[in-house]
Amino acid sequence: MTQLSEQEIIRREKLQELQKLGIDPYPAAEYPVNDTSVNIKNNYSEATKEQFQDVCLAGRIMFIRDMGKAAFVELQDKAGRIQLYVRRDDICPGEDKTAYDVVFKKLMDIGDIIGVKGYAFVTKTGATSVHAREVTMLSKALRPLPIVKSVEGQVFDEVTDPEFKYRQRYVDLVINPEVKDVFVKRTKILQTIRDFYNNLGYLEVETPILQPIPGGATARPFVTHHNALDIPLYLRIANELYLKRLIVGGFEGVYEFAKDFRNEGMDRTHNPEFTVMEMYAAYKDYEWMMRTTETLLEKVALALHGTTVVPVGDKTIDFKAPFRRVPMYEAIKEHTGFDISGMDEAQLRDVCKQLDIHVDAKFGKAKLIDEIFGEKCEGHYVQPTFITDYPVEMSPLTKKHRSKEGLVERFELIANGKEIANAYSELNDPIDQRERFEDQVKLMERGDDEAMYIDYDFLRALEYGMPPTSGIGIGIDRLTMLMTNQPSIQDVLFFPQMKLEK
Repeated sequence: MTQLSEQEIIRREKLQELQKLGIDPYPAAEYPVNDTSVNIKNNYSEATKEQFQDVCLAGRIMFIRDMGKAAFVELQDKAGRIQLYVRRDDICPGEDKTAYDVVFKKLMDIGDIIGVKGYAFVTKTGATSVHAREVTMLSKALRPLPIVKSVEGQVFDEVTDPEFKYRQRYVDLVINPEVKDVFVKRTKILQTIRDFYNNLGYLEVETPILQPIPGGATARPFVTHHNALDIPLYLRIANELYLKRLIVGGFEGVYEFAKDFRNEGMDRTHNPEFTVMEMYAAYKDYEWMMRTTETLLEKVALALHGTTVVPVGDKTIDFKAPFRRVPMYEAIKEHTGFDISGMDEAQLRDVCKQLDIHVDAKFGKAKLIDEIFGEKCEGHYVQPTFITDYPVEMSPLTKKHRSKEGLVERFELIANGKEIANAYSELNDPIDQRERFEDQVKLMERGDDEAMYIDYDFLRALEYGMPPTSGIGIGIDRLTMLMTNQPSIQDVLFFPQMKLEK
């Protein structure tokens, strides 16, 4: 108890008082909620008043104004807030006034979760409210909530500390109800994507999170150990190779919303655990995938906003299809002045030096090009843009370009200066794929801890024959940031990864 604040001690004493009165502060029985604050406020009128003569609400006390033998209470439920009018003689019609004078006035606090039965009415000031006939304690709060005040549209004492918001998201959601809207929209994004692919006849599937080989991307994995099998396993960095196995198996279109894990740095657009949607379609190529993706994102914007124009910070981004297409080498030439097509590793290192881009000695050609594009080009693409036709060294799982030597049929979708999606015409030549994997091993031997492992079972699957296929990965967290105008990935994750609390 010595570690508790004064308010926490008082609330525990109130808890004991409730129990002494025979009141269970945490009752188990179902509470028969039959309405919401928003429905009552939107639909109550003189014409409809008979429909609101027996309402039952449940929610959290957010404000109490005591007027002696009556009180006004602000109740927050799942939909919003509504005013309650609690009068002593209504909730205590007999001689015993304990339920009001003691339980309600002395033992209930802001933050407590209560149930209310009563009827709707309009106060003299014009506020649609609920006149309580009965108030029931449903959960006694032992910690006080931070109090956020709103007067004439202005918010005071708002909790904006990221450390508090992200670590105690449950409190953030209570005191900042608008935060919920971000996550409601995130769910709508997922549902729109799901409906889109379902309408194409594609199948939503699940693939392993624990994998013996961390394949499908270039990233540093998390490692764990399976005791029963006595083998190391990796948290997946991508689900690509398993989904392509399903294409080998005869499915013509599969997709998965996957939790992926990469043991790398954290910043406003990176979290070690993130959500990606990957989709693979047989008999398609990256040109088809570009057309399909811009149509999909146009639908997502319309579903959320009713328009393709989305505000992002001080900018507006228009997701109206079609999107601009820019080959990677042209983008680099435009923004650096260097034509790097045909350059070898030494020449690329010299370009990096001239552009003041720090690069590690163990970086190969692919990483050098990636650094040049990321440092000097990516940020220029605010409107949705497909960056196309990547160098073969950057894309070990991608089919070589049908007409451009040294390139592959790949695109990344950039919006607001960040990658949102990555897609290919998938490499289905098992001989070429084996050689690409072996090149990755050479990079690993040079010290590149993000180089790909060889997945021999995947090679075996390709040897049975995979049809021409196009695949895409869309970063759901970054897409949600864009569509909900949030500056940090932590703002679109309920529980972002953080350091252990001291």
